[in-house]
Amino acid sequence: MSYKNSLDYLYSLERFGMIFGLDNISRLLSLLGDPHRRLRTVHITGSNGKGSVSAMMAEILSRRWRVGLYTSPHLHSFTERVKINGKEIEEGEVVRLVEFLRRKMEEEGGPEHFTFFDFTTAITFQYFAEKEVDLAVIEVGLGGRLDSTNVITPQVSVITTVSKEHTQVLGSSLSEIAREKAGIIKEEVPVVCGVREEEALKVIEEEARKRSAPLFLLGRDFHYRERGAQRLDFSGRRWRMEGLEVGLLGRFQLFNASLAIAALEVLAEKGHAVSEADIREGLQEIRWPGRMEVVREAPLLILDGAHNGEGARALKEALRDIRYRALFLLLGIMDDKDVEGIVRELAPLAKLVVATRPSNPRSLPPGRIAEVARRFCPRVKEREEMREGLSLLLEEASREDLVLITGSLFTVADARQILLGGEA
Repeated sequence: MSYKNSLDYLYSLERFGMIFGLDNISRLLSLLGDPHRRLRTVHITGSNGKGSVSAMMAEILSRRWRVGLYTSPHLHSFTERVKINGKEIEEGEVVRLVEFLRRKMEEEGGPEHFTFFDFTTAITFQYFAEKEVDLAVIEVGLGGRLDSTNVITPQVSVITTVSKEHTQVLGSSLSEIAREKAGIIKEEVPVVCGVREEEALKVIEEEARKRSAPLFLLGRDFHYRERGAQRLDFSGRRWRMEGLEVGLLGRFQLFNASLAIAALEVLAEKGHAVSEADIREGLQEIRWPGRMEVVREAPLLILDGAHNGEGARALKEALRDIRYRALFLLLGIMDDKDVEGIVRELAPLAKLVVATRPSNPRSLPPGRIAEVARRFCPRVKEREEMREGLSLLLEEASREDLVLITGSLFTVADARQILLGGEA
């Protein structure tokens, strides 16, 4: 089997769509000897910021430990999803692991239907166990309670934020969505939480009480203070640090950094300590493609994966720290997202909005985005082909302007491929 054949098999599993529940992943893992039970893990969920918090923690921890990082989705290559100390899994390892699990299923029988994410999660846990990582930082795929990753019992759980997203799957109210995310809380496992909305926080507090899980809340048990667009002071239960610099753009990354440090404080108490120097260097050197990523200058061109109203609001705040003359906005949004919430935050800032769509089949038609955008911006255009939308914006923008591409990580991925490939 070639690497391409392996990916073809994995992507063929998408025909089963989303199958929620832990039965299928548990059966796949049992065929492998339950590798997840041999791992010490960190489990991270949230409507926004979970990828950044995961990346920050892995970057810092890897200065002292052997650390696995599992995130999704990838921007360009499947191998981006699985890393050890920053190094992506090799294609040959993907082929070996796919063949290994498929052979196990043929020999011993596996679940009849399982998803791409079930299978990918199973082989990732197998890979981390084989490589004997000291810690594995695991980002939830979607929600939490029924997510394939929720078979682990971590050293610490992190819930970043709760906002309306994936409403067809997770529920229409904040309390319903919070209940899904609070599903990662395990018996007596500490939880670090940045949620501030009372409706959602009430659910998380209730779940933590029910499971006797110590709950450490931002603003109560740990705090941060902004010292500029990319600097913060942190005050935890024991740790105090001043003037920490974050290598990622956007004030919302200071929020994410505070959650990462608070979770590291818990890990230190459990025997996985890092030094203040590790934290300073890790935060300063962290890079996370597609999150406030500058890919060109004159005009300034920024990619950001804001995919819901809360993310768009944080992105809007981040733009206040950037000097530019006019904003030119490219939007591509998935059909299960709060399109109005995203557009309402960003479109009023723009001189021109171009609605487009990434190659993902779940993307909204540009006309649907444009229909909403016209209520907030006088100049809105539609382009079915993203390359055409990018070309239009780059033709109209001057050297002093800002071109912003957002709405989904799938939009960012396609645009990034075009831009870095020199096709626009």
